Order: sequence, then structure tokens, then C-alpha cells
Amino acid sequence: MAPSHALRCCKRALNWVPVLFINLVVAWSYYAYVVELCVYTIPKTNNAERISYLVIFHIFLAMFIWSYWKTIWSKPASPSTAFALPRAEKEMYEKEQRAEVQQEILKKVARNLPVYTRTAGGAIRYCDFCQVIKPDRCHHCSSCERVNNCVGFSNYKFFILFLAYATLYCAVICATVVQYFIKFWTKQLPDTHAKFHILFLFFVAALFFISIVSLYSYHMWLVGKNRTTIEAFRGPVFANGPDKNGFSLGFKRNVADVFGEEEKYWIFPVFSSQGDGHSFVTRLVHIDPEQANSVLQQNGKIPVAGETNLSVVADDEPHTEGKSKEKT
Repeated sequence: MAPSHALRCCKRALNWVPVLFINLVVAWSYYAYVVELCVYTIPKTNNAERISYLVIFHIFLAMFIWSYWKTIWSKPASPSTAFALPRAEKEMYEKEQRAEVQQEILKKVARNLPVYTRTAGGAIRYCDFCQVIKPDRCHHCSSCERVNNCVGFSNYKFFILFLAYATLYCAVICATVVQYFIKFWTKQLPDTHAKFHILFLFFVAALFFISIVSLYSYHMWLVGKNRTTIEAFRGPVFANGPDKNGFSLGFKRNVADVFGEEEKYWIFPVFSSQGDGHSFVTRLVHIDPEQANSVLQQNGKIPVAGETNLSVVADDEPHTEGKSKEKT
């Protein structure tokens, strides 16, 4: 039974809770650092120190917020219509009760698509909810909607940068606050209203740094291997069986897949990832990108690179998730 409208509204409201929490923590950290530390705690005689702290702090804060909002506001898009069954085949598929015959229908359509992965049993991957053949590395997501979306093809680079700048943001706070934390802790500074904020700011930043740097390290390892989180636990299945390294093309090309060829764009949360999210080069099957694009263009429209997010499945609209990683 489909969930009621009220349940949908509650679900969407709950999806905003992590976003609201992060924004409240960042807002408080801004107040604690700028006002309580730089205005009230750092002596006026150390004006150069205060200015340098504020400049460095605001640079990393701006990059952190930019990448975070790019991550959560990446617009999800439907998969190409090329992966939908033609009307005749769709009617045959829906009327057919035998699974083996349904597979024959899917195999016939999939011959004209750049699809090389299979289910664990070797069958064509088909989404009955979305009624499309799943592109490689794509999975149906029944829990996410457009707000607070899963991380996928179009925003994975933004997610990596969000983790990187969150780590640096916490590191900057810890490195600059630690001397005043020690002075308050050892009572070298008088007890003021700033003491609580400084002590708590250091503890919170240190805890977030430890947790985020571990997650960031894990995802950088995934980037180097060219794996999704799903593929890290369950290797994609090809014609010759499962292979976790099926999409690995070497460290340099793996990194370029996510961050792009031009290194000048790597540190900025602007879309520069390679591909369109529908077809992927593998080390097991040679895929000519131009030929793949030609096939997709003949069968349906391909979303423009940078606008394709194959990561989110709304309950009302068909979407698939590609290179699904984490939830933000």
C-alpha cells in the first residue's frame, strides 16, 4: 500500500533534520569563533593574529558551505528514455508470467544498450518500479527524495569536497583555538562568558574532525579504486562473474572520473566529472563512449553532463541512483 500524503510530508520533514542540525552547528561555531574567540578572547594587542585567524577561517568556511549546499541541492534527473522498454516489448513483459521469457524480452532490448552488468544470478537488471532497464552501476533508491538526496553521479565530487573542507574547517578551528583552550583550562585566563564557548568549540571540532577524516579517507580510497559503496561490499557482476575492480582503470584515470581532467577545477565544487552517468568504461568490456552516446541518442534524450543525477528515486517519479555512496 502506498504511503499516505501525511506520511510523505512527515518523511520529507524528517529528511531536513540532518540538514538543520548541521546548519545550527555551523552557525554556532561561527558565533563562537568570530565573536567569543576573535572579539572577546584574543587580546587587542594581537590584532594581526585576529585578522589572520578571521581570514583563514572565512576562506575554509566559505568553501565548506559552498560544497555542502552543492551536494544537497544537486538536481536529480530521470534516467534516459533509452533504457525504457519500447511499448510492444513492455506490453509483452507485463503480460508474461514466466520469468525466463521476461528475461528474453529484456535481453533483446539490452542488446542495443551499453549495459554490461547483471544480477547475481546473471539476469538483466530491471527496475519494476521505474520500468526501465537499469544502467550499469545504478540502483533503485526507495527512501530518498529530492531534498537531502543520496550522493550519486552528479554530486559525488561535491560530496568529496564537502568532506575535505569540513575536515579542514575543523582542523583550522582546533589549531587556532587550542592555545586559548589550554589557557582557559589551566585558568591562565579569567572565567568569562567566552570560556564555555571556547572549551566546547574545541571539543566539538576535534570530535567532528576525527569522524569526518575517517569517512573522507574511506571515500578517497573508493575514488582511487573507482568503486561505489555498494561495489565495495558486493562486486558488480559481469558476464564472466563478479569483479570488484571491473570499473577500475588505474589510479590516475579513476581520480579523473570523479574530479575531471583539468586539475584547476578539482578544489572547486563545480561539476567536472567525466561521463554522463549512463555508461561507464570498464577494464573487462571495451566501451566506445561515442558509440554509446550514439546509441542512447537514437533511443532517447541524454541529460546534459552536470545535470544528470542518477542517485535519487522519488516515490512519484521514476529515478535511479548511479554510483550511490552515502546519504548527506
